[in-house]
Parts: sequence; C-alpha cells; structure tokens
Amino acid sequence: MNITARDKDNQQKVGSEQRILFGVPEGEDARVLGEKARALMPEDRVLVHVALDDARIETMKSLLAFFAPDVKVLTFPAWDCLPYDRVSPHGDIVAQRVSCLTKLMHWDNEQERHPRVLLTSVNAALQRVMPRSVLRESTFSAKTGGQIDLENLSLFLTQNGYVRSETVRESGDYAIRGGIVDLYPAGYDDPLRLDLFGDEVESIKVFDPITQRTAQTVKDFSLQPVTEFFLNESSISRFRSGYRDAFGVVQNDDPLYAAVSEGRRYNGMEHWLPLFYEAMESVFDYTPNAHISFDYHALDSYVDRMDQVLDFYDARKTLEKAAQGAGKAGKKTLSGSVYHPIAPDTLYIGQAEWLDIIKEADVFSPFGAPDNTAFMDRGARKGRDFTDIRALPDGDVFGELKKHITHIQTQGQKVLIATYSDGSKTRLKGLMDNAGLSNCVDFKDFKSIKKLKTHEVGLCVVPLERGFKSPDLVVISEQDILGDRLARKARKTRKADNFLTEVSALAEGDLVVHVDHGIGRFIALETINAAGVVNDCLKIEYAGGDKLFVPVVNLDVLSRFGSDEGTTQLDKLGGAGWQARKARAKKNLMEIADKLLGIAAARQLKKADSLQISEPIYNEFVSRFPYTETEDQERSINAVLEDMAGQYPMDHLVCGDVGFGKTEVALRAAYVAAMSGVQVAVVVPTTLLARQHAKNFQERFKGTGIRIDQLSRMVSAKEAKQTKEAMADGTVQIVIGTHALFAKSVKFQNLGLLIVDEEQRFGVKQKEKLKELKSTVHVLTLTATPIPRTLQMSLTGVKEMSLITTPPVDRLAIRTFVMPVDTVVIRDALLREHYRGGQSFYVVPRIKDLKIVADMLRDLVPELSFIEAHGQLSATELEDRMTAFYDGQYDVLLATNIIESGIDIPTANTMVVHRSDMFGLSQLYQIRGRIGRSKLRAYAYLTYQPNVRLNPNAQKRLEVMETLDTLGSGFQLASHDMDIRGAGNLLGDAQSGHIREIGVELYQQMLEEAVAAAKAGITDIDDMAPGEWSPQINLGASMLIPEGYVEDLSVRMSLYRRLNDLDDKDEIEGFAAEMIDRFGDLPDEVENLLEILTVKQLCKRAGVSHIDAGPKGAIITFHDNKPPNVDGLMGWIVTKAGTVKIRPDQKLSVVRTWQKPMSRIKGTQTILKELVGLCS
Repeated sequence: MNITARDKDNQQKVGSEQRILFGVPEGEDARVLGEKARALMPEDRVLVHVALDDARIETMKSLLAFFAPDVKVLTFPAWDCLPYDRVSPHGDIVAQRVSCLTKLMHWDNEQERHPRVLLTSVNAALQRVMPRSVLRESTFSAKTGGQIDLENLSLFLTQNGYVRSETVRESGDYAIRGGIVDLYPAGYDDPLRLDLFGDEVESIKVFDPITQRTAQTVKDFSLQPVTEFFLNESSISRFRSGYRDAFGVVQNDDPLYAAVSEGRRYNGMEHWLPLFYEAMESVFDYTPNAHISFDYHALDSYVDRMDQVLDFYDARKTLEKAAQGAGKAGKKTLSGSVYHPIAPDTLYIGQAEWLDIIKEADVFSPFGAPDNTAFMDRGARKGRDFTDIRALPDGDVFGELKKHITHIQTQGQKVLIATYSDGSKTRLKGLMDNAGLSNCVDFKDFKSIKKLKTHEVGLCVVPLERGFKSPDLVVISEQDILGDRLARKARKTRKADNFLTEVSALAEGDLVVHVDHGIGRFIALETINAAGVVNDCLKIEYAGGDKLFVPVVNLDVLSRFGSDEGTTQLDKLGGAGWQARKARAKKNLMEIADKLLGIAAARQLKKADSLQISEPIYNEFVSRFPYTETEDQERSINAVLEDMAGQYPMDHLVCGDVGFGKTEVALRAAYVAAMSGVQVAVVVPTTLLARQHAKNFQERFKGTGIRIDQLSRMVSAKEAKQTKEAMADGTVQIVIGTHALFAKSVKFQNLGLLIVDEEQRFGVKQKEKLKELKSTVHVLTLTATPIPRTLQMSLTGVKEMSLITTPPVDRLAIRTFVMPVDTVVIRDALLREHYRGGQSFYVVPRIKDLKIVADMLRDLVPELSFIEAHGQLSATELEDRMTAFYDGQYDVLLATNIIESGIDIPTANTMVVHRSDMFGLSQLYQIRGRIGRSKLRAYAYLTYQPNVRLNPNAQKRLEVMETLDTLGSGFQLASHDMDIRGAGNLLGDAQSGHIREIGVELYQQMLEEAVAAAKAGITDIDDMAPGEWSPQINLGASMLIPEGYVEDLSVRMSLYRRLNDLDDKDEIEGFAAEMIDRFGDLPDEVENLLEILTVKQLCKRAGVSHIDAGPKGAIITFHDNKPPNVDGLMGWIVTKAGTVKIRPDQKLSVVRTWQKPMSRIKGTQTILKELVGLCS
C-alpha cells in the first residue's frame, strides 16, 4: 500500500518543491494572506491556507478579520477524533465542515469577485470528503410565501442527518408540531421556527434555543446536511456491497453492518465514509486552480499524521486477526466488538497525490532568510518582549515600553498594541496612561492605520500571543508587556441546566408524593370527559390498585419522591399510615430546624474577631495572583471577606467547579486572617491534598513572614510534635492538615478561621468536631459538588453560599467519552498524551483491579512507564511515588480514587476510568476534574465491560457525565445528585433521615416551612402554620393542553409542571407568549387553563380552598372554614344586596348568570379580586 513511506528520504521529498517565504511571523502572515488573496481575485482563484492545527485556524481567522477585513474567509476544521476511532466527530464540527463545502461550491458559481481565503489544517486537508455531485443535490431551501411539503421536508431532514427531538436546542435538531416546524440548520448561529398555513410558509423566525422565544423574522433559509453521509436506499445498498467486498462474509455480531442495514446511525460510522460513495474527493477539488500556502512546520506534519494513520490501521488489523483467532478457539477478547478497518488510501490522500497538489505551494517561515541567498524575505521579525525587564526585582516595564515606542516612532514606523479583549484593552490603556503613554487611539480594524499619526499609538483587539516588527509597522502584544493575558473571549456553551431539567422531569412509572395521600405511582396523563367538560388529570396508583386522578391545575400537591430503588412501599389511599409518617417527619424537621437555628443563633449571639486589613497590604498580596479573577470569583472573594469583617462568626459555602479558583478564595481569606493576628486551620480529606495545599500556600506566602506548617501522616512524628507546639504557642499562623487536626492533643493559641476543603469527603461527626474547636471561629467551606445535606442547608438559608460558575481564562471543557473497554482507543489516548508532552491518569475502583490493569498496560503500552498509588501504601512511599509523578518521571499514574480530592497536576490531561459504572456521580465528576486544569484540551474515557448490560442507575450516571461536558456544571450536578439520593437528615449521622419516608421534594418544602416557623419563634408543632394547600377549582370549563396542540407527552408534562410554578400575572403572560411562539395560537382549552391559573393564585391570596361555579353562580369555601377578615367579609356581603349569602355550612353562595365558561371564569376572578381586597 503506497500511501506514505516511513523513512527520512520521503520526509525530505515532502516539502522539497515548495517556495519558502521568510520573514513571516504570526500576525505578518495574515497581512501576506490578505495581499495574496487580493492578487488572485482578478483570476477568480481562491487562496487555500493550510494551518498547523485547528487552534491556528481560529487565530488566523481573527487575524484576517483585523488585518484584511475585505477578505471573505471560510474555515474547514478536522474531525476531533482519532483515525479508526470508535467515536464519531462532534456534531457541530461535522455541520461546520458540510456548511463550508456547500459555500465553496457557491464560491465556484458566483459571478461577483472577492478576495477569498479558505483556512484548513493538515489533518483536515489530507482526509477525503464527500463528492460535490452528491452534496449539490442535498440542499433544501424555502422562503416566506413559498410552498413546503411537510412529508418531503421530514424525509429530507431524516436522510440528511437531522435528529427529531422534543425541544430544539442543538445544531441538527428538528421538531414538527402540526403547522409549526422548529429546526436548527447546519451553519446557522440560532434555530428557526417556520409557521405554516397548510403548505404555505406564513413566517420564518429566529428563536433562542434556551428560552424558546422568537426574535427577528427572516425572509428565507437554506438547509444543508448535518452529516457527511446519507442513509438513503442507494447509500445503504452501496455500503453493504462495499463492506462485503472489503471484509468478506458479514458475521451476525457486526453492529455497524446491522445498524446501516436498518438505516440507523452508529457511533463512529464516519470512519467508513468511502463505502457510502462511488468515489471520494478532496477539499482541493472544491477549490479548483487554488493557490496553496502552509504554516511553518505544517508540511512536516503530513508525514507524522500519515504515520499515525498507518499505526492505527496496523493496530486495528492486528486486533482483527487476534479476535478472529480467539473466536475460532472460543476465547473472549478485550478488544470489544468487531472492527474492520478500511484501507487508508480510501479515506486519506496518498503521498504521490499530495505531492502533486502542493508542488507550487508557499511555506511561511517566521525566521530571516539565510545570508547571501536568493530566498524571498518579507523583512518582518518577532517583536520585543520585556521578559528581561520583568525578571528584574525593580524592573519598570512601562518605562521601558515608553522608551521602546519612542525609538520606533523616531524611525517612522507605526505602533499598534494588540490586546485580547475590550476589557483588557481598557485596563492596559489605564496602566499606560499612568506611565505617561497617553496618546493612545482605539482601532477596530487595520483599514484605519493610515489615519494613525506618527506620535500616536494604536490600541486594538487582536488575538496575538507575540508581537512582530515589519518595515512599516510594529505590533506589541499584551503578553509581551505583561507576561500573560488578562482575558480571553467568552465561548458559547451549551446550557447544562436544560439537560438536568429534562432528566428530572416526571415520567410514567415514577414514584410521586401527594401531600394528603402519600406515596403513589404515576401511571399516565389521562384526558377525562365529564358532562362535556374535558380536563387532563394525572392518574396515580396507590396500594391495592386504588386510583387517584389529580387535575393538572393542582399539580403542586404532587412532588417527586426521588430515585426508586424498588423497595419503596406505596401508601393505601385514605389510610392513616401516611399522615402518621408525615406528622413524625414534621416533628423531626421541627427539631432539626430548631437545632439548625440554634447553631446559627448561637453564632449570631457570640462575637467573633472582625478580620480585616488595610487595602495596600491586601493589594500587594493580590498582585501575586498571575491571572485575572473571573466575575464569580471576585464576587465570592468579596462576600467572604465581607463576612469575615463582620461581628459574628462566618459560616460560608463556596461552591465552585473543579479548577475554577476556589483555592484562591481560601488563600486570600487565610492571608487576611493571618495578617489580622489570628491562626488559620485548613482541613483537607487526604494526605496528598494536604501536601499540595502546603506547597501552594508556602509558594504564595513567600516573603510575607507568615509561617505555614503541615500536619498529616506525611510528616514525621518529630515534625508533627514541633508543629503542635508551635500551634499552641502561636508561632505558626497557618496549619494545613487532614483529620490529624481533630486529635485531642491539638491545641490552638488563637484560632480565627477554619477552612474546610473538599467538604463532600468529610462525615457529619468530623465536621461537628471541627466546629467544636471554637464556637467563635469563622468557617469557610469549599467544594465542587456539595453533599446534598450541605446544599440543602444553603438553599434553606442556614448557610451563606457563593457560586463560582465562570471558567478561568483559556480553560477548555473536558471531552468525555463513555464506551466499552477498547484497547486501541486506550493505547492511543495514552500515547497521544505522551507525545504532546503530558501525563495520564488511569483510575480503578478497587485495589484488586490494579493488578489486572497493570498487566494490561504492560502489554498495551510498553513504551510508557507507569506507577501505582493507593491508600494502603505507607505515608513515605505514597509521598515518594506522588513526587515522582509530579516531577514527570512516570507517564501514567495508575491509582484508586485516592486522586479524587483536589490533586492539581496541569501536565496531566488524559484520564481513563476503569469500570466507571462502579463510581458514584459526584465521585466521577471529582475524578474527571483532576484533568483539564491547563490550556490544553483534556480527554476523559469512562469505560465499562464490553457486552455487559449496565444497571439503570449506572447508565443514568454515565449519561449525565457524558452530556454535562460544559464548564461549570458541578453545582447543577450536585442538585441532580440531591434529587437522586435525597438530602438526608441535616443533623445527626443519618444521611437519608426521613427522606425515604416522605420524598425529597416534600422534605425540602417541609424543612423550609419548619425553618421559617422556627425563625418566627414557633416551637410547638401544633402552633405551626398549615403546610402548602392547593385550591380545588371547578368552573365547568375544559382546561388542558390538547394532544393535537403539543403531541409529545414529556413536553406536555414539563409544561404542566412549569405552569404550576408560575407566581403572578406577568409570568403567566410570558408563558402564554412562549406557548404561542412554540406551538401556534392558543386553543380555548389552553386559554381557560391559563385563566384558571389566575383564579388559583387569587384563591390562595383570598384564603379560598374550594370554588365551584356554574351557569347560576358559585359556591365559595374558605380554607379551614376561616375567612381571613370576618368583619370585612360581613360588610362586603351587605353591599351585595342579596346576591351573596352565607350558608349554614359556612360557605358563600354567589348568585350570578354565567352561561358561557369564559364569563364564569372572568366573573369568578372579579369576585375573588374583591375578596383579596378585604384581606389587605
């Protein structure tokens, strides 16, 4: 197979016929591309620039937008998966690739000429793509006033990779609800909503995927495929015959062949792309007669990439043969399901073809041309950075910058300063003003450069890491001046909370709790027709098969029980057991609330040291932080410092995602406390974390005169004794330790601040012991995934809480894969990390798994060195092994979940988790958080045993982990965990407490009521105000969301649930607007439902528990037969001249003539408004 030869001679061939253009550093290359694109425009040719990787594509795109705004730019990214992988490329990337190819065909056909540049990478350019002839036929367009056949549209969407969903949120989703069509076309920033009248398109509107509300109207749209292959009859037939030709007779256990045969998608099927087409093309076929240029070193990476492709191919072929041999012998293999790799030259461009394509290409070099040669040299070089000045103890960077700029300007060159964002531009401008550089002018793009006067300095937003100098221009970057960036542009991220809301929605078969009748099982949503009135009701089944129908307008009497482990008994409808359990839980909750408030009140009664220091001293410490604080981080720091400066002991929870900067909050709090003259104790769950924190604190506090000691089993007995003595006499200001700090022998001279890190790892008794250390101590708790109990205490207002949900500068989300064990993928994941200079974690759930995985690693990656770590090692041995891994002596750390807590190794950015189904949700999240703590993309592989069915809970956990791949999901995940596990008893050791008896949502609601009662001074359960009640309303009007209006049951259920959470008229109106936007004009039944919600809200405010209305009037019953204002009510009845009377059973009888349902609703609202007026 002659695709590329693996020898140095061939490496020299690739790149020997290209022209090297010297003197083109980053920044100058964008100017060169702009000039070349303009020169090619008269010949109607495209300039194709091949960048080193996708990150360079994005940088070059931004540089061109500034330096050459007149140039049209398209980007063609590479797949974000490995050659011969089992996973598909990300849907957004595929959509972007197809959109780019479609636009390239338009470029080829358009009459008007523009300077045009296609940016791509080596990996993207050498991979073959779908033929133009197929893509040309795969478009669909429509405009307002035009005709659309819904069947044809639905068929087009299905065959071109679009996925039908309940709610459109992601690119490639679509939903059809009667005459409303929502779809998210490839290449569009936002989804579209089509409103059809019959076959005619009445309107096309853009809508927000988060709120689902429509915005501006558009005239037309064009659909492109969102996949690079099509599952139509001809493609499937071609794939089947091609697959059989390539790999022989297909066995029954080939899931890929079976999926394609059935017209189903299969994860990773893109790696057999050539089998779907008669012939493949390259991206260069889409840009005929193009001129090609390359980044420096990009040509060399062709050989590396093709060697990698061949390595993967060889590995797959080896495994294929081994599996066939094992299959004949009747043995099982670790390689997972069948994988037949296609020949490399079918999917990748071979060497001869590649050399032919690039023979007249330009290669940019940032260096100067060798002396006395005829090479072209642009004359640009890398600019001056100020590292030498910053390294000096008293170095004046801005003074040196001023001298440098003055020198440049005297030579007639113009000066631009490039910052990364508008915020950093403003901040840098302020710093330059202070240094006497006040003649700065803002620039939006390079076109205005001619207006820049010789004595002025241009300030612009350009993502340039390093500056450059050319004969006519000098650009100095923010990083040249300050040594690091101040900010990075915010990325558009997927909203994780939407996913969590959907996961937590009520589904058929779920356990629910009725506030009056107890635990039942939700069977179905049923439409009940009684006397011509139609209502949707939830059918709830109780013990003995008894059924209860709950109208959707009273959905608030139901709450979710939480997770069903199959052991929960249903209550008997009308039985006494539920009321007894509820009363018992209520009594227990009153005690809990009383104790919680007792603790909180005791803290309020006791005075604490007010810890604050002068601003200059604090700012000096802050200036050592090498990054810009995120908005959330700054808010959390200020809230904590404010609490510490108060008169009462602080109890503050900081909930921030892994790696989002919680430690910086602790560092600043500790500094303020120590400088205020009190001692600080930092308590962590593991010796490894104690070691790491001690190292970080000592590094950060260097030169402050504050002594920091460590107390854990990693320090010797002699050192521990010295530390304890120093704590007792006050000579050590900050001590960092594990549970060793709980020992009776530990005494503090003047403890003022207690910091608890990774709170979720401590038990209740341990935390209570900590608080007993000193009741007037300030407490700061840090965690990414708070245990449900702690989260509950914050949500009920007992603790103060700050959230850090903003990622730091340059942080990328961790790409997570859930898959059966696949040795090829694991081998490559570990090797890829190794070859990019990083390290990896391999985490197992049990110590006995270490040997199995260690043996596998020796066979799988003999090139890599690994070391084991677990909790049964002695302290010194564990310390030595971790230090060796920290220092980079080993490539892989094979460990148990000992690494779960706070280990911070920025060079480790790949993780494989063995038997991930055995870990809990919070554990998986914490373990995954050990990677992705630097600027590199991190990869997590959550593996499970192949061909073994996971239990439903484990599957749900892994689904949540894979879907929550955005930054900052820890708090939402903890909320989800609280829903699965229950919040537990907030005091005492029982983690589940009464939660299993009354369900998680009702427990939380009752606890909030108990806390409110305790705050009001109520201690007797009989004096406590009654809990939540829901008015019973019967107005003889149909009220439901008809199935014909919203077809999907789960969407209807979530809408009903949201309806019951609406609190006022404005929210109801907003909800109605959203319904019209999403589903069309409201039917009468939905109008009635929304109006009756208003009636329900008025009933609660007027204290009315039942209202029955008909054609001749209404009967009104007050809650507990107690009108809120008896005197006012009697006066009101007198004014009604006999139309309102009190019946002997204490109910009000209102005489009216209301023949139509809507007149009844409006009339009832009028009466209730008057009753509400009596209450105020």
